Amino acid sequence: MAEPKENDFLDDIEAAEEEIYGEDAEPDAAAIEQDELDALRAERDQLKDRFMRALADAENSRKRADKDRREAENYGGSKLARDMLPVYDNMKRAVEAAGDVGEENAALIEGIQLTMRELLNVFRKHGIEPISPEVGEKFDPKVHQAMFEAPVPETRAGDIIQVAAEGFMLHDRLLRPAQVGVSSNPG
Repeated sequence: MAEPKENDFLDDIEAAEEEIYGEDAEPDAAAIEQDELDALRAERDQLKDRFMRALADAENSRKRADKDRREAENYGGSKLARDMLPVYDNMKRAVEAAGDVGEENAALIEGIQLTMRELLNVFRKHGIEPISPEVGEKFDPKVHQAMFEAPVPETRAGDIIQVAAEGFMLHDRLLRPAQVGVSSNPG
């Protein structure tokens, strides 16, 4: 293949100029400057657009990082909190069972009650709130878990008839649903 000659290149430039500016017309300096100015404006607009997009991306990244930090702060300990719930349940069962025991164990029962209250205070300090449904309330699948259904007289379908275990919320998230029995009475 033959190498292009320098004259061929110049001929191509002249042909392009003739196409743009017309035959036998010499491009004037003002037209050339205007073309260069238009090219610079287009480049400026492109760079400005890229800069604005980079700023928007940086702002979005900052907002995402703030949201992730807040979520980690609020919900980072959810696994530990979930693991502590059986401790609360066992202490509550101990207090309920101790109600049948006489005066000889009053100090022990009082100690368990104080420890349970302190555990609840720590829970509240970290945004964990108990869900304590009452018998007769309406079943809410968002915060309750139905453990069984039974037709109980003088109740309506969907009423809570027994509370097996309290539930807990961690800020606005469900940590554990309250475990309840629900009436299936059609009346």
